[in-house]
Order: sequence, then structure tokens, then C-alpha cells
Amino acid sequence: MIPIYVPEIIESDADYVRRSVASGWVSSLGDYINQFEQEFATYCGTSHALTTANGTVALHLALASYGIGLGDEVIVPDITFVATANAVKYTGATVVTVDIDRFSLCIEPASIEKSITSKTKAIIAVHLYGHPADMRAINSIAKKHNMIVIEDAAEAHGAEIEGKKVGSFGDAAIFSFYGNKILTTGEGGMITTNNKDFYEKARFLRDHAMSNDKRYWHSEIGFNYRLTNMQAALGVSQLSRINEILRKKRNIYKYYMRELKDYKQIILNREKSGYKSVFWMICLENPKWDINSRDVFMKKLYSRGVDSRPYFYPISLLPPYVGIDSVAPNARAIYSTGINLPSSPNLSEAQIVYICDQIKALIDENRD
Repeated sequence: MIPIYVPEIIESDADYVRRSVASGWVSSLGDYINQFEQEFATYCGTSHALTTANGTVALHLALASYGIGLGDEVIVPDITFVATANAVKYTGATVVTVDIDRFSLCIEPASIEKSITSKTKAIIAVHLYGHPADMRAINSIAKKHNMIVIEDAAEAHGAEIEGKKVGSFGDAAIFSFYGNKILTTGEGGMITTNNKDFYEKARFLRDHAMSNDKRYWHSEIGFNYRLTNMQAALGVSQLSRINEILRKKRNIYKYYMRELKDYKQIILNREKSGYKSVFWMICLENPKWDINSRDVFMKKLYSRGVDSRPYFYPISLLPPYVGIDSVAPNARAIYSTGINLPSSPNLSEAQIVYICDQIKALIDENRD
């Protein structure tokens, strides 16, 4: 079975973790935490970075640190991993879902504009499947309406717009280091920002809102959202190899494109001019699929030794969010037509050829 994703963890990664364990600093204090934060901020081109326990709590912490709460509305794309919406709900704010751009699969700026009310306080721009959202347009809208912009870059470490890395466009950005992400610490997350006051607030709330001057004095309710030094050690090692990992990811995409170029009825990831996707997941769409035919295709692919995943369901279709007044025709049209293919950075060319041969055989079989 060729799995959907396996992280690339090499011996030098393990060496960093062993050194962390040997130091005795295995919890949420240690040199690797500071090093990981500093080096990640430098990589993204921001002034500050703050490690967190995972990407979901990074997003919750960012929203809470900007004071988002009950009575506020936060705009999110209708297609994203559910954590984007859940983090908004954790604050007590209302989730407002908007449509996606058919080409990039990211949040559509025109839909944002139509959904703004007097209660709208923030936009979460998700860089879906590794392709950046249109941050120039989104920031312009946010500035006009005095709103916060948070980038959800959980799937997009190293993606760029006109040479500038994601994570540096919004008021804040969050990243995930789950096992299937570009960089992994097993579990883990990061917030990046150029706003010092926001950074200090998030840092304060991350550790139970404990006073720096008065030990065990908590002036407000905070969170235990810290990363461990062991995880940070793995992150430092992984970050040192990010350019090589991204090169492999782009080559994987090129191999898929080469092998499937003659099958015009299917569509692989698109990349806008001036944008640099990291192809976190290889996306394959067949506009003729519905949910049933898509799922049958995935089952047959699995029987041939190839794992896959469906596109995320629209948030507005999920039981906790049913009743959201969502107008998202692109999201509703596209989610049932797409799957993610194996995308591990250590996939071999031979494996990709095999995967594509099975895809082509199934398409030909259905055509007959």
C-alpha cells in the first residue's frame, strides 16, 4: 500500500531529539524552543514566532489574543479543514463561511466583500493544499473595513506570493507541524507576526496567563498551549532541510503532471502566476464525479495498493455548522469532484508512475 503521506524523518532529525532528551529539558522549556521560534520567524520574514502545541490551538490563541469573542463574526472559506472553523467557535464568535476560487481552491475575495457586516472582526485566509490565497486583495478588503487578517498556513510552509513567503502577509499567521505537514514535530504549531503587542499577549496567554513578575499569579484565564523542547528539536532539524523537502515536493508534482498529461478529463493542482505552491497534497479533480462515483474510484484505487483522501467537505454541510447562511456555489460544486493522492516527500518516481498507471487504467475502464 502506498500511503497518502509519510513524513521524511532522517537520522539527523533523530539526533536532535536525542540531544534534547539527554539535556533533561524535555518539556516546555529549553534552548530548542527559542531556536525554532527565531529561525522560523527569520524563514518567514517576520519579527516574531511563537511555538504552540498544535495548529488548531495556534489559531485559537491568535483569535483570543486579538480579542475575538462573543458577538463577533469571523469569515472563513467554506472548504477547509474543520479546525479553521472550530477555532472560531472556541472563542464564542460566529463562523461565516464564504466561497472559494475555483482555480486556487482558496478563499474568494469577492465573496468576502459580500459577507461583511458590522459584526465582522476577522478573516481567516486558508492557503489550501499548499497554494497561497490572494493576500493582496484580502488585505485590501480588511484595511477598508478595519478587520484582522489571520493566515491559516497549516498546509503551506514555504509557499510564496511574488517572492514573499506566506506567514508574513496577515496580522498573524498559524502553521501546523502535524505528521503529514511539510515540516513535522509530530504534533505542534507556530504563530508568526510582526505585531509585538499581539506577540506578547499570545505568549502570555499560551502559558496559563501567568505573570512574569509574580510566580503563579494569573490575572486572566489563559491556556496550556505550549510545545515541548523535544518537539522543537525535531522542528529545528526539519527546518534546516526545508528547501530540499520543497524541491522534492515540486518534483513529485512534476512527475504526476508528466504521467497524467494526456488525460484531459482530470485536473491536477493549478498554480497562479506569481504564486508558488508547495503542493502539500497532490489534488486530482474529475468534473464528472459525484460523491458516489468519486468514492467508488477511491475504493478501486485502494484495492490496487494506492491510498487517497477526498477533498474536505464544505464547513456549511457539517452537522455542527448546519444552518449557516452560506452562499458558496464553487465550494458546493467542487468538493465532490476531488481527491488527494499520495504526496510524501520521499515518494519515488517509480511509485508515482505506478500510481498514475492505476489511475489511467481505472479511467479507461470506466470509459469502456
